Amino acid sequence: MPERSVLPIHSSSDSQLQQPQDSLRTKYQWLAVYFFFNLGLTIYNKAVLGNFPFPYVLTGIHALCGSIGCLYFYVRGTFTLTPLSDRENVTLFLFSLLYTINIAISNVSLNLVTVPFHQIVRATTPFFTVLIYVIGFRKVYSPLTYVSLIPVVAGVGFATAGDYYFTAIGFFLTLLGAFLAALKTVVTNRVQTGRLRLSPLELLFRMSPLAFVQTLVYAYFTGELASLNTYWHDSMTSAMFFKLVLNGAIAFGLNVVSFTANKKTGALTMTVAANVKQILTIVLAILFFHLDVTPLNAFGIVLTLAGGAWYAKVELESKQRNSAVSAQAIARKDESIIKA
Repeated sequence: MPERSVLPIHSSSDSQLQQPQDSLRTKYQWLAVYFFFNLGLTIYNKAVLGNFPFPYVLTGIHALCGSIGCLYFYVRGTFTLTPLSDRENVTLFLFSLLYTINIAISNVSLNLVTVPFHQIVRATTPFFTVLIYVIGFRKVYSPLTYVSLIPVVAGVGFATAGDYYFTAIGFFLTLLGAFLAALKTVVTNRVQTGRLRLSPLELLFRMSPLAFVQTLVYAYFTGELASLNTYWHDSMTSAMFFKLVLNGAIAFGLNVVSFTANKKTGALTMTVAANVKQILTIVLAILFFHLDVTPLNAFGIVLTLAGGAWYAKVELESKQRNSAVSAQAIARKDESIIKA
């Protein structure tokens, strides 16, 4: 009997130690896929909006494609719907409002400030994410985590250095947009990992129809729907229609990947990844569109990428320490049970 009892102890400890490693590998794989989809859609959006100047309608197309894609997977039995109370349904409705309001605030503020100023303020989103977790959820981060965020945020400022102009209301709305972006990322994570624990597809299935209706309302009040009617009769081509459908399909894939990566890596990591993605977008623009880059811009690019790598290293080491402590605690518990 003693010989039999030894194997489960080592097997349990080894599996607990190995499982976090596999989990970490999976997390960074999802993060890499998120980068691929996000960069691709960002570049594709810029190309589409050049000939289809209706950002709210385009967002509505994304939501419509998300609804259709999720419905397809629901019919195939890929996921099931969780029974929700009236209060939980209201929570999801408010969550959908947060998504669309965040888009609206970002678009409005961009018209009141210069692009470099907009980018540097939005780069502070990781700091707002930390504040939300520390104040709202009493979460504690290591000092190195705080320090590693500094180059990630400051690097974007150097990389986008340029004409900084803003109005008072523009500054307020841009700062509010950064806070809402952080809040949206935190809530996305809590909805998937908290009491509701909705899967990414189910969350998108419940959110997309609401977001579709809300973006159409925004498009109506901003005059986009009226302009779209004229565009549809005068300028719409079959090629543009296909581009819009493909754009919506990519957006659906990005939403699924983004929700999954958020669930697996955490809200703070996603906001840091958004800053790094912003820098990678600049790098791609330099390579493909031959944009001029100053030494200060180049320094900012390197600083952000180095900061992102440092943050990833700090988080990896933190998770490894926590996993090791958890595995030791489980091993001690198994050993005490066997001795008893």
